[in-house]
Amino acid sequence: MERLPITAIIPCYNEEANIARAIESVLWADEILVIDSFSTDRTVEIIESYPKVTLLQHEYVNSASQKNWAIPQAKHDWVFLLDADEQATEGLISEVKELIKKPVREVAFWIKRSSYFMGKRVRFSGWQRDKVIRLFLRDNCRYEDNNVHAEIIADGAVGMAKNRILHFTYKGIDKSVERIRWYSTWKAYDKVEKGSSGNFWLLVILKPFWRFFNQFILQLGFLDGKVGFHIAALSAYDVYIRGLKIIRILEGEVIEKDKK
Repeated sequence: MERLPITAIIPCYNEEANIARAIESVLWADEILVIDSFSTDRTVEIIESYPKVTLLQHEYVNSASQKNWAIPQAKHDWVFLLDADEQATEGLISEVKELIKKPVREVAFWIKRSSYFMGKRVRFSGWQRDKVIRLFLRDNCRYEDNNVHAEIIADGAVGMAKNRILHFTYKGIDKSVERIRWYSTWKAYDKVEKGSSGNFWLLVILKPFWRFFNQFILQLGFLDGKVGFHIAALSAYDVYIRGLKIIRILEGEVIEKDKK
């Protein structure tokens, strides 16, 4: 039985180091849409070197709105969405092809991710349970209205794939700190909109300490060695700077929401 046609979607912005790898891993798809947020590096040049890829450009507001704009552009019912710093494994590609050979009751599938940080695969540090919905029916799914870490809301049953996506999350320490700065602003505004208090002790002392202890000790980050320590420390810093921004926003400071 032949598989059903599928559209691959890759949103991106300034991903010259990763975009080719992501595109190469979805060349099996019947349609490939790359949604670029007006990159200023070589990303567009690399995308245009692939004749099979359709390049669309759309102004970035946040990840959820960008993906929700992209999904209806797909010609086919099934959509396989990949972030630009991800790669579909051969096992996952084969599994996806099998899943869409015939009608299934599921409208979407969770896919686990194996992440790499500072050149090392992270096996603990709380990342061992990382999963995302990346295979779904176009007309049954859309992203929740969150500024960051939005997930698919599926109108129907959601299954679990057996194989994994590779996630290359590290792009240098400066980029990691910049990402924290960017995400912490959006997360702070999300928290404020949901009624977060400006409790100093909770936001900038207790929560950062707990995040480090939880990731490095309880989530076994120490088994990832130095990389596990760096992940826990950066994560604690993320919580601290987000808490500080919540306090400052509540006190009337306007913090610019840069795009990723």
